[in-house]
Amino acid sequence: MRTLLLLALNLLVSFLLVSAPQEAPGQEGNTSGLPDSLKPIHKSKKVRVYKFNMKDQIGPPTWRQTQEMLRAAEEYNADIILIHMDTYGGEVYAADKIRTSLLKSKIPVYVFIDDNAASAGALISIACDSIYMNPGGTIGSATVVDGSGNPAPEKYQSYMRSRLRSTAEQTGRDPRIAEGMNDSAMEIPGIKERGRVLAFTASEAFLNGYSNGQGNSVDDILRDAGFPDYEIREYEPTAVGKIIDFLIDPVVSSILIMLMLGGLYFEMKSPGIGFALLVSVIAALLYFAPHYLQGLADHWEILVFALGVILLALEIFVIPGFGAAGISGIILMVAGLSLALVDAVPGDQVFRMPDAEEFVKAIFLVVISVVVSTIVSFYLGGKLLNSDFFKRVALETTTPSSEGFIASDPKVRSMVGQTGKAFTILRPSGKIQIGEVVYDAAAETGFIEKDEPIVVVRMDGMTLVVRRK
Repeated sequence: MRTLLLLALNLLVSFLLVSAPQEAPGQEGNTSGLPDSLKPIHKSKKVRVYKFNMKDQIGPPTWRQTQEMLRAAEEYNADIILIHMDTYGGEVYAADKIRTSLLKSKIPVYVFIDDNAASAGALISIACDSIYMNPGGTIGSATVVDGSGNPAPEKYQSYMRSRLRSTAEQTGRDPRIAEGMNDSAMEIPGIKERGRVLAFTASEAFLNGYSNGQGNSVDDILRDAGFPDYEIREYEPTAVGKIIDFLIDPVVSSILIMLMLGGLYFEMKSPGIGFALLVSVIAALLYFAPHYLQGLADHWEILVFALGVILLALEIFVIPGFGAAGISGIILMVAGLSLALVDAVPGDQVFRMPDAEEFVKAIFLVVISVVVSTIVSFYLGGKLLNSDFFKRVALETTTPSSEGFIASDPKVRSMVGQTGKAFTILRPSGKIQIGEVVYDAAAETGFIEKDEPIVVVRMDGMTLVVRRK
């Protein structure tokens, strides 16, 4: 009987051992319920590190590169992403987009602050899972400033403080310290005095829980983070990517807008398909193409701009006067140019609306560019049209004097104050007749119909400027 009992017990133990769940080789426990960013990185294999350098001013190109980097890191099956940072900051909107994308990353993000993580750089650093610093590095001073370097209005500072706080909360850091990097009025006993914004040295950041360690190089901080065996792949922008980054820079976008509008102005001053129109078309392509490729400009936004151009052309060349079509065309052109600068609110709808605050900023940028372009075009118009360069590239035609046409020359300056009639429609350029002679002329304002009486009011370069008598 005893033998039978022992045999039954052995069979039961064997059954339980065979049926018990077995861990896969290298598995360190059940982590299926943890977020991806908190699951342990297996130390038994070589860790894949995807490195991304962030060492320039933060702006639209940085945001574009970050999107590209995150996709590449996933394709590489990276275990961690390492941002090698040294920046004094940049555009808040771009930094906020980068911050949001890093918080949503399924791959843990580490940052190594080699020297500076100021302003927008501080916001991005706080969004990372782990922060490591060079012993001489600093992080903080996140005051929002305008283009002149002066502190921006309070509403922008308040927004930045809220983003700093919420980011610190999501990454397990003290939100008061993050807010203190922007708010000079707040006081944090033992850490920050009232009257200055907060910036940490490497040792201060470590003591206050804003840094995980220090190192003199990427190798140092990876070893300190517990990754002695690793391989690194570094993000490198493509040649096309570099061109796109250059073209979507706000300064370059402003220049392209000025070239577009300036080309249209000179084309109206010298009618006919020529050099000025070609410059305008090329500038439009260079403006819209990179924004479209990056998903900033949708089809309908480009169509809005194109419709504006068509309405303005109809007003200039077909419809007399300057009314609803011209005003609508200008509004649509400004809207189209502005929409192309702003990313849309996520959604599947065809007409994705832009972020309201960023749209207002884009309109401001476009309007400033339009005003500058108009002033420069008027100032340089007469000089350029009469320069030796323009005469070489412009198409010049001759008309015989027997038909009543004569070329403009300095003698016509004495004709200011003389009267005549419109020989052709002036939209605004055309021809006038004084006595028996026909001259090139332009209407001072609006349009002048054929045979309407006119008076010469001044010279614009070598062109007579006239108005209705």
